[in-house]
Amino acid sequence: MSTAAGTALASLRAPAMTADDPVASFEAQRPRLVRLACRMLGSRSDAEDVVQSAWIRWMGTDRGEVRSVPAFLARVVTRLCLDEMKSARARREIYVGAWLPEPVLDRAEEDIDGDDLTLTLMLALERLSPLERAAFLLHDVFGMPLDAVADTLGRKGPAVRQLAARARRHVREARPRFPVDRAEGERIAKAFFAATASGDLTALRGLLAENAELRSDGGGKVLAFPNPVRGIERLLRLYASLSRKWGSAWAEMIEPVWIDGLPGYISRERGAILQTTALAIECGRVVGIYVTRNPDKLQRVPRPASGAVDRDALAPIDDAVEGPGSGPQEHQAEAAARQRQAGRQWRT
Repeated sequence: MSTAAGTALASLRAPAMTADDPVASFEAQRPRLVRLACRMLGSRSDAEDVVQSAWIRWMGTDRGEVRSVPAFLARVVTRLCLDEMKSARARREIYVGAWLPEPVLDRAEEDIDGDDLTLTLMLALERLSPLERAAFLLHDVFGMPLDAVADTLGRKGPAVRQLAARARRHVREARPRFPVDRAEGERIAKAFFAATASGDLTALRGLLAENAELRSDGGGKVLAFPNPVRGIERLLRLYASLSRKWGSAWAEMIEPVWIDGLPGYISRERGAILQTTALAIECGRVVGIYVTRNPDKLQRVPRPASGAVDRDALAPIDDAVEGPGSGPQEHQAEAAARQRQAGRQWRT
């Protein structure tokens, strides 16, 4: 069991916390509850809404009957998240382009019972059913005993054990075999930014794995590629095209950061578009590039001092990656049209 899971488990098995002061007892659990809801929903804003709903329910509860405040609140938040996931999945079906979880910046001073879930593992969780996801997070990540998980989900113990086992198999396939060292990850992230921003394709080729993939999330608010860009050659063509079109200083790094357990950085393109980039690294090569540009998901990302805005920054990126593997042309045309319309609305 990870240190983080052990810490969470200890909190859930600790002697009953007094609920004489309902505000203090809830606020002591709020950071952990937000993190649980964030992992369930992939959205910080949705997570905070769920936790606020849990607060309202907590204030209306007969707290004298609560044996363990942490376990009780985790159960309430989980059930609220399961309800929220039904509508969230419906919204994803009409989401423009690729969807990525809201980026969570890993800062040492904000580390509250941190877990070892990276962005790639969060994407793997998206393939699970809501109950599988809840069982895995509660038991494997937050350390809740299986009998408590069963009570939370309203299922029998053997059924919950099967849910967690199925989820574990999916997540195991996505977990990197050799986690990247922090210093090495930061070095590669800085080198990747330098190579892409300057158009140094030789350096970029040395950083990318043959099967590297890029996913970008603009949410229909700013331009992003509607489908993943896969393969080193297509990625090299993409970055070569950006360099030719916008010059050697089209991107500005604001700050190197870790994002959901992956090395990366915050940057601004052509003075207008703020984005985060997280890199999945295996055996010293970049295998995944995850770019979040949707402004709704960047509300908590530090912003640089405002400068001149290049209006062309909101125009469509050229078709440098057109070709096999880019997805159905009809889907691309429809998504691109919606993104162009969103771009015009965004400029106004």
